[in-house]
Amino acid sequence: MNKQLILSAIFAALIAICSQIQIPLPMVPINAALLAVHVLGALLKPKYAAISVLVFLLLGFIGLPVFSNFSGGATVLFGATGGYLVGYMFDALIISFGLTKLKRTNLNIALLATLGTIACYTFGTIWFMFVMKLDLIASLTYCAFPFIPGDIIKIVIATILIQRLQYRN
Repeated sequence: MNKQLILSAIFAALIAICSQIQIPLPMVPINAALLAVHVLGALLKPKYAAISVLVFLLLGFIGLPVFSNFSGGATVLFGATGGYLVGYMFDALIISFGLTKLKRTNLNIALLATLGTIACYTFGTIWFMFVMKLDLIASLTYCAFPFIPGDIIKIVIATILIQRLQYRN
């Protein structure tokens, strides 16, 4: 069996586990899932990074409790925070594709993880605005501003982990 495919399954499970490591907030909880997504984006080829996130999303869609607070189902995926879940795909692909083109330095990893996070925020916030019928400032107040410090920490941790693991097929 393909090693990358096995790692895709492992990373799908890791996203689910990291989704449960969280700090609850009123609208969108802070969790560690994006840390797992950054790492898988760097360690898997783009096709397998996409498969990993897709497996996670499909498991949640069919109702398995892989999303935060052990939730699952289409209502979560298509609810207010679903855009951030789908945004994991953008994050993983930006990092994975970027590292196929750029040298694997701490700076490049951190920059790609930052771009991936911004893509996830953008897609998720637009989705949140649409579902919740809120304006941009209100949505950013709920969904972006409180998360920036934690996401900076996740990017730093991911960069350190990625450099230490040094795995890429």
